[in-house]
Amino acid sequence: MRANAPSVGIDFGTTNTVIALRGGATDPARSVLCFAHGHPPAAGAAAIARYLEDPLAARLIMSMKSYLGQRSFTETRIAGRAWTLEGLVALFLREVLAPHREALAGARVTVGRPVRFVGERADHELAERRLRAACAQAGLDDVRLALEPAAAGQRFAATLHGPATVLVADFGGGTSDFSVLRFDGAEVRALGHAGLGLAGDALDFRIIDHALSPLLGKGTTYEVMGQPMPVPAGWYLSFARWHLLSLMRAPRTLRDIEAVTRTAEHPERLRALLRLIEDEAGYALYQAVAGAKAALSRAEATTIDFAHEGTRLQAEVTRAQFESWIAPELRRIGEAVDAALRDAGSPAVDRVFLTGGTSLVPAIRRLFEARFGAARVAAGGEFTSVAEGLALMGGATPQTPMARRGPGPGP
Repeated sequence: MRANAPSVGIDFGTTNTVIALRGGATDPARSVLCFAHGHPPAAGAAAIARYLEDPLAARLIMSMKSYLGQRSFTETRIAGRAWTLEGLVALFLREVLAPHREALAGARVTVGRPVRFVGERADHELAERRLRAACAQAGLDDVRLALEPAAAGQRFAATLHGPATVLVADFGGGTSDFSVLRFDGAEVRALGHAGLGLAGDALDFRIIDHALSPLLGKGTTYEVMGQPMPVPAGWYLSFARWHLLSLMRAPRTLRDIEAVTRTAEHPERLRALLRLIEDEAGYALYQAVAGAKAALSRAEATTIDFAHEGTRLQAEVTRAQFESWIAPELRRIGEAVDAALRDAGSPAVDRVFLTGGTSLVPAIRRLFEARFGAARVAAGGEFTSVAEGLALMGGATPQTPMARRGPGPGP
């Protein structure tokens, strides 16, 4: 590799992927694949378009990053072919990188990784090995991995006017990561890290669980030998998580829902649930929920109005309700911040930099303003700062925020 080789940053995210090249960062590409009979696999926007043409004849693969640390995921079969997780990630990367092959030739490539991968029992070493293997299969033979919040901090450093200790909070779709960095001229030292496997998807889950699942039978009853029994709550835990919905199309699950519907207190609600599962309407529903979450960042209330094949779900959601629903997530985020500061030796924090789409949620920002003061809190580059910072790190000397050690503890 040439000493003056260009530097490229790749932010492979749970929801979106961004590539930072010499000409700037690309627009976010959705981190999805679509397999449809008679067509080659498609990635990003093309995958979504292909899927929406005929959802019942297609397989949409989402949230691949969420499975990297899960030992239980070994392979999945698609159209009779076995695919490993590394193979799926590699296929996605090859597709989104294809237009940029010329820029990648001979480049220093730095790929982001979270402080903690998704999952209560996530194997972080396994996740990193899988990510490296996927990059190699995609034709990226010699990549460097760097912590995503540390990369975002590199980008933020350009706004500093002197030495500073900065807490960087990077909120993605599946993970929230925190790094405490010390910037002093050209020197950058990582003081501490922490992270947890929840972010934007977990907030979407709360909206579905509280506002929409009751319209689909959650909290109602059905009869068994004349006695009322609660409709199984586990169905709604899967339904509200977009990367698990496809598993509900298993014949046994569908038969169980049909059986409960026959004696249900509100059979029409369960029939609507069945229709959404069988018709693979989850993606459109999740888009409506994500839109509602974004609307609540701008307004005090919004209405979810979703229609599909005779099923209509309408629910008004206020910002106050939403913030009460996500209180457990806010508490865990606060605990992760505490863990990062402890890992750093509890230094005084001069500045706080928030990035990632979920940082736009007002309750998230207030959490940091209450702790550190509004004047110290800045935000920006919500969808591009990590990729841009990774590219900066790739062009730097080996003394980077990754030089301290591996990922720090979780909260």
